[in-house]
Formats: sequence, C-alpha cells, structure tokens
Amino acid sequence: MGQPLSRRVVVFALGGTIAMTSDNQAGVVPTLSASDLVAAVPGLADTGADITVHDFRQLPGASLTFDDLIALNAAASHAIDAGADGIVVTQGTDTIEETAFALDLLWPSDAPLVVTGAMRNPKLAGADGPANLLAAIRVAAAAETRGMGCLVVLNDEIHAARWVRKTHTTSPAAFRSPDTGPVGLVAEHRPRVLTRPIRHTLTLQPQPAADVCTAVVPVVLGDNGAVLRQAGNVVDGLVVAGFGVGHVPVATVEILTDLAAVKPVVLASRIGAGPVLTSTYGFPGSESDLLGRGLISAGSLDPFKARGLLHLLLAAGHGRDEIAKAFATIGCADPPTNERE
Repeated sequence: MGQPLSRRVVVFALGGTIAMTSDNQAGVVPTLSASDLVAAVPGLADTGADITVHDFRQLPGASLTFDDLIALNAAASHAIDAGADGIVVTQGTDTIEETAFALDLLWPSDAPLVVTGAMRNPKLAGADGPANLLAAIRVAAAAETRGMGCLVVLNDEIHAARWVRKTHTTSPAAFRSPDTGPVGLVAEHRPRVLTRPIRHTLTLQPQPAADVCTAVVPVVLGDNGAVLRQAGNVVDGLVVAGFGVGHVPVATVEILTDLAAVKPVVLASRIGAGPVLTSTYGFPGSESDLLGRGLISAGSLDPFKARGLLHLLLAAGHGRDEIAKAFATIGCADPPTNERE
C-alpha cells in the first residue's frame, strides 16, 4: 500500500469511453456518472484521498468545445480556491491531446490538473478506465506534481499536455510524447516525476470562443491550393500543416501569401514531431520563404495544438503581432529574420 494522501481531489466527469455502457445491440454511449466511475475503482479508499465528484458534461470526446473547456477551467479554479489540492478530468480520448493543451494554457494554478480517460469501455475485458482514474487521482493528489500544469495520465504514464499525442486508435498504450517521452510514471502506488516541463500560460481572460472559426489544412502531394483558398476564405485564422520541416507545394505559395496578408496563418509540420525550421531551405514554398511572406511559425507545436493556441488567442481578441509573440514563446519558435515589409 502507498502512503495515505490525506489530500482533497475533485473529479470532473465529461463523458467519453471511460463512462460508456450499452444495454442493447447498439454501440456504447456515455451514461455513467462521476460517482459511478469512482465507485468502480478498486483500491481508491487505500489512497486516503478525499474525493469530490461533479458531473460536468456527458458527451463523447469528439463533441467537446472550447466553451466547455473555458467553463471547466473556471469551475476547476473555483474548486481549488475552495480548498481542493488537485483536479482530475475524465473525458473521451478522441480529443485529450487538444483539450489538455488548451487547459494547460488557461490553467492559472500551481495545483495539479490531470486529464484521463479510457481506451476500452467498461463492458470490455481488461477495461482500463478504473486503473487510469486511480493513477490520475494519485498524480493529482501528489505534492510533487504541483507547478507542472495540466498532465495527461493513462497506462501508468504521466505526460505533459504540451507534448502528448494520441498515436493509436485502440491500444491502451495509445498516448505518447514523441519529442520528449513521458515526464513521469506511476509505480508502487505513487507518482514518480522524471522531469518537469516548462510551463507557458496565456495572460488573457478566457472568453467564449464559439464565434471564432479556425481550421487545420494539411498540404498533400500535388496540392494546387484550392482547399487552402476555400478554407482561408471562411476562417478567422488558419494552420497549414506543411511537409517535413515546413514546406508546401509551389502552387500554394501565392495563396498562402494572400491569406497571411489579411489574417493569421500559422505554419506547422504535419509530421507530429520535431520543429518547423526557419532558415535551412530557401526555395519557393520552403520554411524561410513562407515565414518571409508573413506566415507565423508553430515552432514545435503540432498542427492541432497550434490550432488550439491560435483559437484561444483569437477568441481573446489578439491581433497578428500578439499571436506571433505567443507562438514564439509557447511554440519555442524563432522569429523570422527575413520578413517582408
């Protein structure tokens, strides 16, 4: 047994596979309450943690919105102000890599905020929800995880929201951090922190984000830019997921130039690991060419996390210059040295 924690943890349930059941031949749907989830966790009483639960949403992960996250951030912050030591969020794994990063950007507290879920629903043999929830509660209750921002805990691994990605459709080991690996693990009933990520939060008041429209558009072999142009015409900001270190077909260059002149266009890599470069290649459509044309580097942020950051900044009313500064800091992106006048 681990040492009794004697700390207060609040669990916010949002739905997802971890909460899904079915009484007929149709597919599973989110039906279990937060109390149901906690009651199904063996060994939870042995932690000594004082658990409070809230049924915040009951949705599949794919149906969560930025407004849900802004409301959750406020509710979780209130729980910390009322004396909680840590927060656990249970949700569908479809969007964990995006929701956790958005929460990490918004989270104002040093208290741990831990997101977890399940890859196998409770009706399946080897359902992983109870073990993931137990590990998440241990991480949220641990003094060692204070100041680490939002963490994602599944399969006894602790990942920083900044880096984690879902890399498999069904495996219980689906969540990985390609650039860094996990920041810790849970073993012998306690979290073991291996490294501490650098936190970057947004200095903005969370605003309702429903009126902002952003998108990720990947470039593909033989791309003529038609989809980029159509998408760019209907969004407030765009993330283009380029080849390799940040390259696009030459046929798309002028389209992206025109779009970047009127709205923020962020250049990310569709690879999902490694940074967008700034000055290695110089051909039309290369990273240096595009940054010189006014695109904003995502740095080491993958396209989906870059879109989350862009969306929150636009929802807060930030302009292009402020957005570029935020990406330079949070994405660890170097500012371009040859930007056109």
